[in-house]
This record gives sequence, C-alpha cells and structure tokens, in this order.
Amino acid sequence: MEGDAAYHLGRVLRAQTGQLYELSDGERVWLGRIESVARDRVEFALVEELPSFHPGVELTLLLAVVKFDAFEWAIEKATELGVSTIVPLAAERSEKVLLAAAAKRSERWKKILLEASQQSRRVRVPVLRELAKPEIAFASYVDGLRVMLSERTTASALRKVLQRQRATKAILAIGPEGGWTDSEFELARNCGFLEASLGRLILRTETAVIAALASVNYALDAE
Repeated sequence: MEGDAAYHLGRVLRAQTGQLYELSDGERVWLGRIESVARDRVEFALVEELPSFHPGVELTLLLAVVKFDAFEWAIEKATELGVSTIVPLAAERSEKVLLAAAAKRSERWKKILLEASQQSRRVRVPVLRELAKPEIAFASYVDGLRVMLSERTTASALRKVLQRQRATKAILAIGPEGGWTDSEFELARNCGFLEASLGRLILRTETAVIAALASVNYALDAE
C-alpha cells in the first residue's frame, strides 16, 4: 500500500508490524498481516482469502442535489445499502447555489464513499458520476428496472411496482426537496421509468433514499 492511504494507516492510525487488516482489490478480499511500515508505504503478507459478498442486484442511484449535509448523509447510507453507481442530478428545483458548488465537492464525496465502503466491508467502492441534467441521466439507462419516486397521488405504491420483479439491474431516481416538475416526470416516463410512491407521508430526500433502497434490496436481491 502506498500514498495517502499508507500514510494514514502508518502515521494516523499508527499501524504496527504483525497487525491484521482486510484488503481488497475490488474483486477479492484477503486477510493481510503488516510486514513493514514506512512513511508512505506499508507492506503486507497475504494470510488467507476471505469470503466476499457481491450484490445480486446492480443498483444505480440518480439523486438530485440537495443541501450538502443531507446529500452527503444520503450517499453514505446509499453506499452501505449497496449502490454501485451514484449520479448527482441538477434537477429543475435543485438550488442553483448548490449546483454551482457541486463540482468542488466531488473529491469530498468520493472520500465519503470510500470510507463508507470500508466501514461496511464492501469489495468495491461505488462509482460517482459527474453532475448531470435529468434528461441526460434518464436517457442513459435503457435496460433494468427504472423507478422514479413520486409524491403524486396517482403514483403506484413502490411495493406494488416491485412485486414479481426479477431484475438484476435497478435504477432509482429521487428528486429534490421541492419535488420533480411535470416536465421531469414526462422525461422519465418517456425513458421507461415507473412512477412509485413511498406512502402518504412526505419524506426528506435522505430518508427516501434509505427507505427506497432498502425496499429494492428486499424485493430484488435473492441473497
């Protein structure tokens, strides 16, 4: 291990030779024993391969940018719930000030995803895409189960939308605090998205992320 990760392990966490850590290359997980610690380099001896979990459903989260504390909390929990890709959306009702500052937050967001992946013992860190407009993001996904959360009374319950689904890919779109606009609903519908509701209560964006992802995992993942 080299670079910032090695420096953090050796200087901040004060790792010592002989200590055991779980290591991953994105495909497999190993138990490693520290052999030597330098300023920016830590060498391990691989002890044994450990069982690794690969989700049965590839989850993509299209998440409208909201206030950064809520957005960052949401992507952390989404990582713990197994999403493979996160796409920040510049929705029509997203605050323009937040959208202008979003690009500067990407490195911080990637760090959050890394730390959440390590905490939850994920093999792979989710991919963070660049900020995208809804019409571009919706059109980028042409297969898999596509669901758009909705507060409209005409929307079917998410439970019903997920019934009898056997998809191995799922794309979940969650809007900003002000909700989706009519034009965004139309764009999503034209791209094959199904409108779904989490119930009559109005949830914060970050709460909706957890509730929806947990529901999709329960309904689709056979593991």
